[in-house]
Amino acid sequence: MGHRFYSILSIVWLVFLYYFVGNCYSLPSVDQEKDRIISLPGQPENVGFNQYSGYVTVNKQFGRALFYWLIEAPTDRGPESRPLVLWLNGGPGCSSVAYGAAEEIGPFRINSNGKTLYLNPYSWNKLANLLFLESPAGVGFSYSNTSSDLYTAGDQKTAEDAYSFLLNWFERFPQYKHREFYIAGESYAGHYVPQLSQIIFKRNKGIQNPIINFKGFMVGNAVTDDYHDYVGTFEYWWTHGLISDSTYKVLRITCDFGSATHPSSECVKALALAEQEQGNIDPYSIYTLPCNDTSSLKRRLRGHYPWMSRAYDPCTERYSQVYFNLPEVQKAFHANVTKIPYPWKTCSDIVGDSWADSPLSMLPIYQELIVAGVRIWVFSGDTDSVVPVTATRYSIDALKLPTVTKWYPWYDNKKVGGWSQVYKGLTLVTVTGAGHEVPLHCPRQAFILIGQFLKDKPMPSKTLI
Repeated sequence: MGHRFYSILSIVWLVFLYYFVGNCYSLPSVDQEKDRIISLPGQPENVGFNQYSGYVTVNKQFGRALFYWLIEAPTDRGPESRPLVLWLNGGPGCSSVAYGAAEEIGPFRINSNGKTLYLNPYSWNKLANLLFLESPAGVGFSYSNTSSDLYTAGDQKTAEDAYSFLLNWFERFPQYKHREFYIAGESYAGHYVPQLSQIIFKRNKGIQNPIINFKGFMVGNAVTDDYHDYVGTFEYWWTHGLISDSTYKVLRITCDFGSATHPSSECVKALALAEQEQGNIDPYSIYTLPCNDTSSLKRRLRGHYPWMSRAYDPCTERYSQVYFNLPEVQKAFHANVTKIPYPWKTCSDIVGDSWADSPLSMLPIYQELIVAGVRIWVFSGDTDSVVPVTATRYSIDALKLPTVTKWYPWYDNKKVGGWSQVYKGLTLVTVTGAGHEVPLHCPRQAFILIGQFLKDKPMPSKTLI
């Protein structure tokens, strides 16, 4: 009888060890709970999902720490079974909190008073858990204790720091280990996303069940290949009546962005003339009204984006500038308090203007990851003149991929939402009427896009409606 009693105790103990200790990685960590956001100032009531934000150190020696904002899927949609999507904005030097989270794919939008929020009905967190990262150090709330880091940021360091961030972040959020993981972004994140994807892919090799269960990436209006991007950009300007025939010819002759040399003086003059000819438009959305002082903004081909809100307000960037500088907002975010003359900014001029390294092309990474079977989608809003659809198509064409499904219109409620072509290893999707930030201009169409990407299904054709 005594032996039987101890046997039962042993079984109970083993079960306890297996289900509790053996699975303790799925329990919330202390640091994770410290990062929990109770409520954001001006946030609507009863949002129904959990939020976390804070810092993850990526380099102890130099004191580099990156700021993140995790927005989980609503509790009634089963966040524990939803994939994790990391979103990166570009610039280089622009905040993923300001753009991706606050005016594109996140659940909140900022009202014009800069103090209150309203809900985005097409937030991507209805389909996935969203992780926004302000990268590199010096962007948004992210920081470095070594000031020279702000002047030496570049592609390679940004990718390595992002990978270090992920490794440490998964330790803080162990419930996301082995979860399906995707990376998405836009503009200069057309460099960030493939480069980070490549690092994860290479370092996952030989690992049976990797912690970072990387499945694929998606980029929009993405800087991809300098030569093809600029040829396509100049062509877009010309075919959309934004520049004269003579300026287009000069641009084609004098601007060779396929080499590592700086643009010639003739090219610089032609670019200045092209900007003058285009007039006071929003180059990121050529058919919509610009913010009233857009012409005074510093425009760069890889610059940041003045954007809009609920009923197309092109000045939304201003609202972010106000909201994320509020002391009570920074406290709720567990962020470092910023003060004038060094406030939180949507984009860092220091980081962006002193970018150290930028490979001419991402196409070799595409080729490597396509062969490896990584899911890759590229999307493009067709009213963006900064990284236009023509540039994206030229870059993809340079890959010389076999076509699986020929060019076809995809539909939303029996209306054309854009066009798509499926290649062997890559899917291209255009979104009609969308500018540089597709989820901002066409949130419903962007919501359909991310849904199809996560399901690994092509965009809906007319026959599927």
